[in-house]
Amino acid sequence: MRKLAIRILTLASFALALVAAPVIVYAAPDNDPPPPPSSSTKSKAKKKTSEVSPSTKDAAFAKEYRAAYATIYDRHDYASAIEQLKALARDDVAAVANLIGYSYRKLGDYKVSQIWYERALKADPGHVKTWQYYGLWQVEQGNRDQAQYHLSRIAALAGTNSEEYRSLADALEKPPGTGLVY
Repeated sequence: MRKLAIRILTLASFALALVAAPVIVYAAPDNDPPPPPSSSTKSKAKKKTSEVSPSTKDAAFAKEYRAAYATIYDRHDYASAIEQLKALARDDVAAVANLIGYSYRKLGDYKVSQIWYERALKADPGHVKTWQYYGLWQVEQGNRDQAQYHLSRIAALAGTNSEEYRSLADALEKPPGTGLVY
């Protein structure tokens, strides 16, 4: 009972922290990650990742990211994808951290998966795909109230007609204990 109370308190604290965090919306699609920062020194102010123009290094990153993406979604080889994504050395990019979390979740390692989802949201609180996948994680864990919160974040960021919203809403409509297919 005490562990449950601690978990609920931790989740509530996390939810409050997320509500208090500023919302940043990026329009980059999930299959094309934001490019890594370039080494250009045109401005002394550090640019956000989403504001940097692509370079050759960025093209190499994007190519390797897409290879890991294919490893996940085409071959369903989650362990290899984790290695590929970690080799990018860019887990500060929400799209990368999210896919690492997704891969761990598909392998059944929910604790590690949660760490990576939270890392992705720390990197980009407006990363809609992470809110979706982490919401599905919540449903799988039986945390329907938390999943509902994730759904509300998706609605605020991408709207109720988005694929991410519909996916999580569909999962929440199923009775608890129903196996998810996605």
